[in-house]
Amino acid sequence: MTDRDSYTPPRVWTWDSESGGQFASINRPIAGPTHDKPLPVGKHPLQLYSLATPNGVKVTVMLEELLAAGHTDAEYDAWLIRIQDGDQFGSGFVDINPNSKIPAMVDHSGDTPVRVFESGAILLYLAEKFGAFLPADHAGRTETLNWLFWLQGSAPYLGGGFGHFYAYAPTKMEYPINRFTMEAKRQLDVLDRNLADRRFLAGDSYTIADMATAPWYGALVKGLVYGAAEFLDAASYTHVNRWADEIYARPAFQRGKMVNRTFGAQETQLHERHDAIDFDTMTQDKIGPKST
Repeated sequence: MTDRDSYTPPRVWTWDSESGGQFASINRPIAGPTHDKPLPVGKHPLQLYSLATPNGVKVTVMLEELLAAGHTDAEYDAWLIRIQDGDQFGSGFVDINPNSKIPAMVDHSGDTPVRVFESGAILLYLAEKFGAFLPADHAGRTETLNWLFWLQGSAPYLGGGFGHFYAYAPTKMEYPINRFTMEAKRQLDVLDRNLADRRFLAGDSYTIADMATAPWYGALVKGLVYGAAEFLDAASYTHVNRWADEIYARPAFQRGKMVNRTFGAQETQLHERHDAIDFDTMTQDKIGPKST
């Protein structure tokens, strides 16, 4: 069916497991686990279960930035959740995140483990736990949260809207591509206008709002997702590009985007992370196919 064909919805929708394009095999209209699978627990209080999608990268960047800033209690174990294999539907993962989406985290530092799911919630939890990357003054905190929540509300239109129909849908359809391209460019313009007068999203300080947004819109303008930089004329958003270049050059950001990564050059893939030395000794180019 093309976007020019007419479609009459049935009176009651039924699920076709073959629909949905590249990710059809992991989409379903119900929640809950599909199989029993406990999650591993490592030696650090913070246990992260994730994959290096933009949402997953937000959290590993935050953890690496905390460590770089001297917060030694932010040491963590990062376990790989292979969403194409359905790991997110295992009973242990669903116990942490009933929504079956990465990332999910458990903090074992207190008397009772605390589960945290949704990437924005994890960033806010860590910022408050360590008193870092979130301004203490009310106005600065509010402006940071403005942009954090902007990202949480906007990114689904970029990923599930533009990214899906431009890059992943079974066929190219003019109407949804035009609809979500317009929205993606509007969002880039929102960011570009804001960054014209600011070094970072919320002002002069690097915050969790930047960590949340750079893996999505920074990657978009740098041509790292969807192969759509030229299509979107991403180079014209000069302030977004300047901001993205500065953040991507941060050593902690570079480390964070390697964690739980299963694609790209082998030297950029650190499937699991349990100690800082793993970046030097456990990337895929050094250990080969043993963890695949």
